[in-house]
Amino acid sequence: MLIHNVYFSLQDASEAKVLELITEAKKYLKNDPGLIHFAVGKRAQEFSRPVNDQSYEVCLNTVFKDKQAHDSYQVSKEHVEFVNRNKANFKSIRVCDIYAEE
Repeated sequence: MLIHNVYFSLQDASEAKVLELITEAKKYLKNDPGLIHFAVGKRAQEFSRPVNDQSYEVCLNTVFKDKQAHDSYQVSKEHVEFVNRNKANFKSIRVCDIYAEE
């Protein structure tokens, strides 16, 4: 399995824009055929220990059955549309990809 986490820091981090990005992610990314798991949400602000990363507003957590499924997702019409519709509000994006073992 390949876990693909994306951390979005937004230019406009208002509640409305955070919720808009979450809605867009669900609309465009949730139904990819290679997905085993999909979750998206806003940072849990009450977790504020020194080790908690506070530099993002939205996290996308996806799990793909394999690298090939991930690679197909990256160039899919829906993924490209999601990026094009939302990139103007991206301040920064951090991606963490890992091969998972059960």
